[in-house]
Amino acid sequence: MLIAALCLAAPVHAHDTANPDCSVDREAMLALDEPAFDQSMPDGGWRRLGNIPGCQLAAAELIAAWRERHPQASPTVAWHQGQMLAQAGRNAEAIALLATTRKPADQDPAGWNHYLDATVAFLGGDRAALAQARASLAAQPYPDTPGMPPLVDGYLEMPTQPGLPPMRMRWPPNLDVVDGLLRCFGRSYAEAYGPTCRTAPDQKR
Repeated sequence: MLIAALCLAAPVHAHDTANPDCSVDREAMLALDEPAFDQSMPDGGWRRLGNIPGCQLAAAELIAAWRERHPQASPTVAWHQGQMLAQAGRNAEAIALLATTRKPADQDPAGWNHYLDATVAFLGGDRAALAQARASLAAQPYPDTPGMPPLVDGYLEMPTQPGLPPMRMRWPPNLDVVDGLLRCFGRSYAEAYGPTCRTAPDQKR
């Protein structure tokens, strides 16, 4: 279950432009089930809009409509709606929505709440709270749970197809995102969330 949860919080790509074509077949989108609407990557479901420069607000509105039609949707969908609002510069609205995804402490083995706190601190302009959330996330212990994949040099190594190398995921999840928020604090969320801010200066090529 934990591994599945880590894979569900898939990335969204930040862009910025003006006068884009944000049209979609709305009814077809709203009829999709959650995997097709929220986790069909790289550009299925709402991501068809979210990945178009300047369509983040339209994507947020589409997700809101989909969630209204699918009230049993997981909190991950609400998180993605909040991210789209943040990328559109609607920080106050984003903060309120992102906060609804907080988990009970005993159901948060991967430090989701620390990631949430870091994101909210960034959007609220509170660097000290962002740094504290980052420290809490970095200290998140690896779960001592039967069946968990091995942790090698700070990365989970999850088996894939026979003959292929394992998929590696940094532990704890989202630490690279939070590092980017700190590194680019004061810039827009769309920029700070992106890959450039996640890469330390000495790692850039």
